[in-house]
Amino acid sequence: MIDISYDPSNESDLLAAAFGDQPGRWPLPSATTPCQRWLRAVAAGGQGRYGSARGDLATLLRAAPAGRLASLAHSAQASFLRQLGWHSLAGGWDGRALALAGGDPEAAGDALTGLAADALGIGRLAAAATLLRRADPFVTDAPHRLAVRRAWVAAELAMVGGEGAVAVRNAEAAVELAADHASVRHRAKSDVVLAAALCSAGDVDRARAVGAAALQLTGRLGLVPLRWAVACLLVDLPDTEGPILPIAELRDIRDGCARLVRHRGGAWR
Repeated sequence: MIDISYDPSNESDLLAAAFGDQPGRWPLPSATTPCQRWLRAVAAGGQGRYGSARGDLATLLRAAPAGRLASLAHSAQASFLRQLGWHSLAGGWDGRALALAGGDPEAAGDALTGLAADALGIGRLAAAATLLRRADPFVTDAPHRLAVRRAWVAAELAMVGGEGAVAVRNAEAAVELAADHASVRHRAKSDVVLAAALCSAGDVDRARAVGAAALQLTGRLGLVPLRWAVACLLVDLPDTEGPILPIAELRDIRDGCARLVRHRGGAWR
């Protein structure tokens, strides 16, 4: 039987919002299939619309409780929790994602990279490094976005481990990988990660310049969680050559993003 509610143009538009050149599109097109629900949730989460994203993931999991898309849905929910600071809770979702992944490289790579980020967030650095290595064979065979994600987590692991130069190398690798990817959101986050890595390496002036550009980009794209993150970074940078924006304005951006995330269904840890 043909599903007359299915609209292939919606899937194309949702792909552009989730992993393409329209990450700030709102309202998003309707979703009628599990794949469309996943894409819609990813796009909404990037904008900090966590209430909408959770609703789509819950609908997806009722329709497809097992298999590849169920795994990807669990990984998406875990990423939303991490963005809000709930790394321990995210680990449960990523663990279920891995159990559901089967042999699918995208789903398994997503889950293992997420588990590495979860471990990193609670200070389990050795476990994070091990999980990241376990993800490598899957990342090789998975969509390009996973290589970008893997580079982010590698950079963050190096930052927490006090290896600033290694962090910068991994962050720059993420920027290069993202440049070859259709996802503008991945490019924006790669810039945010690079700004943080540069700060960890002591290159404050370059960190400020990269961060200021990322602040403008995330604002233009409507990527509220990333804009909040880079505003937090810029507020905390030592003043060597004068701020890009007045500190009071940066704080207003940071606090405004945090309020908007709460309004859209996010609960900060």
